[in-house]
Amino acid sequence: MTRELAIALAQVTGRPYAAEENRALSVATAREAFGRGAQLVVLPELIVPGYVAGRERLPDVAEPLDGPTVEAWTDVAADAGGYVAGGFCERDGDRLYNTAVIVGPDGPLLHYRKLHLFRQEKLAFEPGDLGLPVAELPFGTVGLCVCYDLRFVETVRLLALEGAELICVPTAWVTGFDRERWDAHGLAPQALGAVVQANLSQVFIACASQAGSNGDLEFLGSSLIADPFGKVATGPLPGSQPALDVATIDLAAAQAAQVRDPLIRPRADRRTDVYDLSLRPAAQKSKQEAFP
Repeated sequence: MTRELAIALAQVTGRPYAAEENRALSVATAREAFGRGAQLVVLPELIVPGYVAGRERLPDVAEPLDGPTVEAWTDVAADAGGYVAGGFCERDGDRLYNTAVIVGPDGPLLHYRKLHLFRQEKLAFEPGDLGLPVAELPFGTVGLCVCYDLRFVETVRLLALEGAELICVPTAWVTGFDRERWDAHGLAPQALGAVVQANLSQVFIACASQAGSNGDLEFLGSSLIADPFGKVATGPLPGSQPALDVATIDLAAAQAAQVRDPLIRPRADRRTDVYDLSLRPAAQKSKQEAFP
């Protein structure tokens, strides 16, 4: 039985510290994507207020979970009867987080704070403290992580073991980890890693990156959807410019990918008598309490 889902990859780039401008861009892009038939729109990491990590300026453009960005994304989701995933700078008391959410017509459904902070992010944000949550949406089970989290193989595997069939990944891919920018197929190394992990953990991974320049940084674009068999379902989008792509996937493939042959069952073949992998109890509690 097929379970089709139309996903939009919104590869847009935010201007540094321009929260209102970038929020308007994200809303306009989501509206366009829904108008093109998308049911779920994935926006980049820190699209609001832009991918920045200046501790002195960030507090002025940070916002709480119930602030204007989540409200705006909820409104556009409600108008379309769809879902929006994206990243923003969250303020919780005097702490700042590199946060991503998935919102539906009635508000947030997943709230995630980036676990693995990259480079200068370590000087501006607190490490994530909400574990690795998943949510049951009408079309399937969805997980959420952000950019550099994909460099830690435990992230995707844990989300898959928690039941995720699709992992949404807001990103702002930049150089610094690998020497190569793109391969002959236009895949940034980060995108290629997502394809490999989707295969190994039998999940769809949908990554939406910023692209081109924001005036301070050069982004790699390369947004894509990787399928559970290790194929590129759509993308990679160009590295140097904004783009919007809508593609339809069949979430049933995530279950089908767990049996490659009567004697090749990658989930069942795990040697849990020798090793195990699980979220710590505190992370489990945070996940369960985030949205009852």
